[in-house]
Amino acid sequence: MQLNFSGLRALVTGAGKGIGRDTVKALQAHGARVVAVSRTNNDLVSLSKECPGIEPVCVDLGDWEATERALGGIGPVDLLVNNAAVAMQQPFLEVTKEAFDRSFDVNLRSVFQVSQIVARGLIERGAPGSIVNVSSMVAHVTFPYLSTYSSTKGAMTMLTKAMAFELGPHQIRVNSVNPTVVLTAMGRQVLYDAEFAQKLKERHPLRKFAETEDVVNSILFLLSDRSASTSGGGILVDAGYLAS
Repeated sequence: MQLNFSGLRALVTGAGKGIGRDTVKALQAHGARVVAVSRTNNDLVSLSKECPGIEPVCVDLGDWEATERALGGIGPVDLLVNNAAVAMQQPFLEVTKEAFDRSFDVNLRSVFQVSQIVARGLIERGAPGSIVNVSSMVAHVTFPYLSTYSSTKGAMTMLTKAMAFELGPHQIRVNSVNPTVVLTAMGRQVLYDAEFAQKLKERHPLRKFAETEDVVNSILFLLSDRSASTSGGGILVDAGYLAS
């Protein structure tokens, strides 16, 4: 699949590590100018060395006011990848207000805020756009101790549909990718129990977890004109888990 994002400006949240970092690299490699957003400055410094020319923005997306200051005047953006997330593991009966609020602030509220900023800019310019929300298969099925995280991703499914419905008349497409466990730093937190990890892998018909590249390729497809009539949906990158 040959992709070309030349002349387009993309914004990627959660760009410092894992899926977000590899998405930045791939978008730049395919010609896009990329704004990379992360709350960890060291990650942005190292990413800027790997990808000269990106525009690093260091901000905690869980802070509404700081996000507005950092991104409110970001300028024209054509493509948006809402990837920033936290996964705070707690048994349901032990979920704290702090963990609940932090999870929804970063995983869901920031998607509202950043998408509003980008969509308003697209509408003002009369330009088409594409937004991809990085969700998870736990929007549909949960794992132990992930009730809060799963709830944010379940809500993201409906948010993706609502955004697609309201933004579609402006030629702004909105979709999600829903991967199984990806062996990033966050993914390894979920698989802290080796026995659980092995049993989980065996539940996947393909007998594997997803690679970061698999998720990035789906993101690029949804951002591109190759998916020009796709909006309001999601791509499962789950090695067949939800078919079992």
